[in-house]
Amino acid sequence: MASLSIKSKNRDRLVAVLMISPSLFLLAIFVYGFIGQTAWNSLTDWAGVAQNAVINFVGFDNYNQLFTGLLEVRFRQSLVNTFFFTMFFMLACLGVGLFLAVLLDQRVRGEGVFRMMFLFPMALSFIVTGTVWRWLFNPIGGINRLPTLIGLEPLEIRWMTDRTQIWQFNWQDLPKIFAIVTILVLAYVTWRYWRNHHKRGMYISGITGLVILVWVLLGGADAIVILEYEETHGFNLALISLVIAAGWQMSGYTMAMYLAGMRGIPEELREAALVDGASEFQVYRRIILPMLQPITLSAMIVLGHISLKIFDLIFVMAGPDNATTDVPGILMFTTAFRANQFAKGAAIAVVMLLMVAVVIVPYLVSTLRSELEL
Repeated sequence: MASLSIKSKNRDRLVAVLMISPSLFLLAIFVYGFIGQTAWNSLTDWAGVAQNAVINFVGFDNYNQLFTGLLEVRFRQSLVNTFFFTMFFMLACLGVGLFLAVLLDQRVRGEGVFRMMFLFPMALSFIVTGTVWRWLFNPIGGINRLPTLIGLEPLEIRWMTDRTQIWQFNWQDLPKIFAIVTILVLAYVTWRYWRNHHKRGMYISGITGLVILVWVLLGGADAIVILEYEETHGFNLALISLVIAAGWQMSGYTMAMYLAGMRGIPEELREAALVDGASEFQVYRRIILPMLQPITLSAMIVLGHISLKIFDLIFVMAGPDNATTDVPGILMFTTAFRANQFAKGAAIAVVMLLMVAVVIVPYLVSTLRSELEL
């Protein structure tokens, strides 16, 4: 009987491998194969599709030009734009989504209708969303004309054409900024380990953060010279209109996730807290919101993935030639398919892949580890 059971398991395993092997084969070629080809192209000087074009290996020269080249300031600004867009996009979606979920969690009449209304924008493509919001944010029409309906002067907000920058910083200070952020993250990790009584992890993260702090205080970060000149970047106010449009479309997604999480919390917990004298606000703060942390993390991963590779919304709303609202996806398109600098465009694509991987890979590893522990 044991031998028959082993043979049956081996047969099932073989059938499973044969069933998924075509998908794995196609995935290896058309996904990872093309990723590898793009990474290789980024290490060359490929600058056209001519039949007799000579392609030479140049190593990391394209990456060096992107991060330190005099003429690649637009790429560096696109990275800064992506950071601010991602931060405010996630805050808008999580905040609005949580607010709408709390409202619908009150069992209001017509909840199904409201839920459908809030979810409807998510069914649209970013192309449609961008087209509609471009009309609304037209500086000579749209929202700016609303005050004229009550006899007031029209607004003069420039929206996507605004070139004002705030929160400016010098690109040379980037190593110091990264070091400070790393210290803060390690301090938070150390605190979490301390709360969970994991002494080994607390010591490792604490000592690492202390070493980086001493390195910064001794001027180690200042010794890293990225550029030979000052180059300031900051938050372009034109990004506000893009954040509003993207947040309008995706806040319904976070609302649905939060509402599903709230409905999954046992009603007995709420009733017990209310009986013990807790207010409705305390119930949400002390019971519901802490239990929604895994949902918040999942939503942040999805939203971060969307924002890091955003292309179509910004292409439609601001156009590909608006450097003020540039992001790596737009710049990759114009560099590769307009300027015929395919190697440099491939380098930008690899940078985008690494940014997405920084967000996705730790989450996947953590999820896989949790499943294995179960």
